Amino acid sequence: MADPSWLLQPVRAIHEEVRRVVVSACERSSQKQLSEIAEDGAGDTIYAIDRISDSLLTRLFEERVANREPIVLVAEGLPAGKITLPRGTDEREAVWRVLADPIDGTRCLMYQKRSGWILTGIAPNRSEETVLADIELAVQTEIPLIKQHLCDTLWARKGSGASGERFNRLTEERTPLIPVPSTANSLAHGFATVSRFFSGARDVLASIDDDIQFALLGAGTQGKALCFEDQYLSTGGQLYELMMGHDRFLADLRPLLRPILQKRGWMQGLCCHPYDLCTELVARESGVLITDENGQQLRCPTNLEADVSWVGYANQQIRTLVEPVLQATIKRHGLKP
Repeated sequence: MADPSWLLQPVRAIHEEVRRVVVSACERSSQKQLSEIAEDGAGDTIYAIDRISDSLLTRLFEERVANREPIVLVAEGLPAGKITLPRGTDEREAVWRVLADPIDGTRCLMYQKRSGWILTGIAPNRSEETVLADIELAVQTEIPLIKQHLCDTLWARKGSGASGERFNRLTEERTPLIPVPSTANSLAHGFATVSRFFSGARDVLASIDDDIQFALLGAGTQGKALCFEDQYLSTGGQLYELMMGHDRFLADLRPLLRPILQKRGWMQGLCCHPYDLCTELVARESGVLITDENGQQLRCPTNLEADVSWVGYANQQIRTLVEPVLQATIKRHGLKP
């Protein structure tokens, strides 16, 4: 089995170059220019800001990784959603399957509301049989707002724990950063979120959220808020919030809404895809518990199209507390048998 350790430094360098170029583009370009639709791709809408990172990411992986070991790069903005590097290499000869999101949180970034993230997960190449659980090395790098001088990078190799670094764009100082999830044993006075970013059965997702809160915290106190939510429109950003101890529980259940949407005559909207979750290894190595909607490890395919539900718990105590209530609530709302 090939050793992925050598990939960490070139992937980090690739991320830093993409970050530099994207931030520079944000400084030079208007919000209108960055938010123009370039293409409706297989996985998500491609905006002008995405085009900046897509081509750069491909070129850098070709120059800095594929020159040593051949890879299959799976990412938005590529023909058919993937490319084998060096170009012309038979996919079966590739050593690594690289699942990447050049910018996760595009909408936040192009409107300068919140950081975006560069995400990369690398697994031994098993062609279309490769699943998310096969990823052995993952790196996620923050793309900061132009008014923000600090930005973080987190990474992990399977079985070796998570590490990180905080970079100061003004001084170029680098400081070690170790992600530490929350040790709280309750949702009280913490952040816990059921994602409902886009229109389409948001009433159901909000009801699930309310059911969990009421079951675990009661009816509350007049004029008081016992629990908070954060609709961070970036899966990589959500994982970061769990890893850094900011959030205690997150659930993205959008794919489960399909039967309800069909009954209402509505189309299934944008859901989380495997590339959005390609760095969930970093979260797990930091101590966060990541599962699918059934409480099992994520084993979705490494492609652009699959719709993925996922749940994150800051620690085992939070999982023990929340998971039974979540499962019962999902079932009660008719989202699973």
